[in-house]
Formats: sequence, C-alpha cells, structure tokens
Amino acid sequence: MSLALEANDAEPVISRNLSAVGVSSLEDWEENLSPASAEVVIGDARRTGLEDNSVDVIVTSPPYWQKRDYGHKDQIGQESTPQAYVQSMMECLDEWKRLLRPTGSIFLNVGDTYHKRSLMGIPGLLEFAAVQRGWLIRNRIIWTKDSGMPEPAKNRLANRHEYIIHLALKPNYYYDLIGYSEYMGNGANPGDVWKIMPERNMGAHLAPYPQELVRRAVMLGCPPQVCSTCAKPRTRVLERTDQLDPQRPQARRAMELAKEHGLTPDHIRAVQATGISDVGKATKFQSGTGRNSQEVQQLAAEAKAVLGGYFREFTFAKKATAGWTDCGHGTPARGVVLDPFMGTGTTLKTATAMGQDAIGVDLVPLVQETEVPKQGKAKESTKRSVR
Repeated sequence: MSLALEANDAEPVISRNLSAVGVSSLEDWEENLSPASAEVVIGDARRTGLEDNSVDVIVTSPPYWQKRDYGHKDQIGQESTPQAYVQSMMECLDEWKRLLRPTGSIFLNVGDTYHKRSLMGIPGLLEFAAVQRGWLIRNRIIWTKDSGMPEPAKNRLANRHEYIIHLALKPNYYYDLIGYSEYMGNGANPGDVWKIMPERNMGAHLAPYPQELVRRAVMLGCPPQVCSTCAKPRTRVLERTDQLDPQRPQARRAMELAKEHGLTPDHIRAVQATGISDVGKATKFQSGTGRNSQEVQQLAAEAKAVLGGYFREFTFAKKATAGWTDCGHGTPARGVVLDPFMGTGTTLKTATAMGQDAIGVDLVPLVQETEVPKQGKAKESTKRSVR
C-alpha cells in the first residue's frame, strides 16, 4: 500500500516575488549557488563589525571563566568575578542579537568552574541573565564524555559533562528536528543528552571542541539554503503517508489488517483526518471547508471497524519530505554559520564541509583562510581587522 498526502491536503501556492511559499527541491537552488566558503575576521566577539541580520546560527564555545589565560588584553574569561564574566557574555549576546536573522538561534557550549572549592554555577548565571535580556532558553543540552582532563580532587567525582545552551529570540526560529532525527537514527526526538568523545588535538589551542558537536548544532539550527532577498530560510514541506514502523508489533499488525481488508489510501486518509477520537478538534478536517464531510466520516468508520484499536497506529504514521519551501524570488544563498570565538576553526571547517558558509571571529585566530576546506573552487575568504 502506498499513500502520500500533503501536510495540509492542499496544493502549494507559488507567487513570484511576494514571499509566498511554493515547494521545490534543494537541488533546484544548488546549481545557482557559489561553493561554500569561510571568512576569518580578526576582532572581538562583542564588536564583530559584521552586518546586521547576516547570520543564521551561532555555534561557539567561549573561554570558560578563570580556566585559561590567552594573554590578550581584551580577552573574555579572566574577569575577577563570575558576575563580571556573565556581563562580558551578555555584551556578546547583545552583539549577536544584531547579527542574527529573525529565524536565527545560538548553540553556546559552556562549562562550569570550581572556585574556592565550590562550583560557581556559571551556566545557570548565563541562562538567567540571558532571559532577563529577552532570550528564550530552548534547551540545556548535556554533552557527556567517558573521559576528560585528570581530576586531582579526592573528595568529589570527576567532571564528565559540559553544557550546550540553545538560545533563541523568537519562538519561530529555524529548527530541523526531522533531519536531525534521521541523522541520529534513534527516534522522532532523540533527546537533550549528547554523548560525544573529545577529539585529540596537538595544535596550539588547548580546548577545541569536537566536530560532531558542531555538526549536530548546524544540522538543527542552520537552514541549508536561504533567500538573499527576503532572508526566508528554506524549510521542509512534509507529506503524510501510511507507512508505519514494521519493527513495532502493533504497527505491523495494523498494516496486516489494512491489507487483509483491502483498505484504500482514502480510508487511511480519513482515519488520519479524524484522529484518535471523533470529537473536539478531531472533527476538523483541513480540506478547506473546515469540517469532515460525510464521506470522510464514513470511510473512517469503515477503517476503524476492521482495524479495531490498531487504527491509532495510522494516526502516527511516518511523514516524508515532499520538498522545501520556495519563496519564488530566485535569489538563492547558503545558510551562514558564525563562530565568534573561532580558535582553531573547528566550526568553520565543519560548517563548510556541510555546505554552509561560515564566518569566524577571534582576537588572535589560530587558523588561516587556507586551512579551511572549501567545496570546489570557492571564492577567497577575506581577513580583515575590526576596530
């Protein structure tokens, strides 16, 4: 049995240059895009000099409080108090708010610090201060690892986790949970604990974070393509199907009953339209008229009669990507990833390998433009001072 239904059971409308949403593939835009490239900027994370509304997602790991001295007079991390450190980071967030597009968000990797034999609660202080400035804390992702730096203390457990704080300014930020779940392969919503082992690094930077961490953040928060005219990110257009997970006994039995009794795609469509119950919101059918027709209700009743309780399986059937939204302007661009604490350039290297444009900012960059891999013959990235 094969069934494919559009998300709202209606034909998409394409209206040129009016930011209306049509549907097309990523490949349709790709042929008009330049290869992914990276730009290295010498500057302060609090004063980047970058353009307003120019970044789709920020993935970064700032220096942790009182951990390492990088020897620069303008560095963040060596403030005398946690409060002063948090203030420095809030200045960063104020700058990043200017840079982010309306659908942008931030993945901020930060750890805590022991001071006078007590954890200072730095991640919580950052979150609280950010909320006071209007940010939404969408997740506190726990990054766990089986090993880490040696711990000399004998009266507490070794630290084996850090935090990745996901911040957004508006509820409708770009987020591709479906693509991420397919990548992870372990459920519709894999959860907020990431087990990622640190990568060996013999370079000058003492605290690089792993490419896998960047890959997950970029996959979740950066659109593969955006429109350079209206800045709308391309998002997945989903279609409803009758495909169930054959690994689940209940789903397998539902498919057997549907096949045995000759249920048609229209029967399954009707079951999905009416939902688990036939009252309240379930009486709404998005056909353009607002309510289920008698025919739809009859088909649903027939299907439920032969499926019994197994009809519920079809209300949670898999969804497939029918395409990606297309505003119709015909001015494609790649999603842009920013790392304002670039260090060795892990974020830039990972993002460009994924087909995104990337920008790195650092007071003393430990990576040159030529060290960042590009797809094909990319344009030369620029290196400029920011006052």
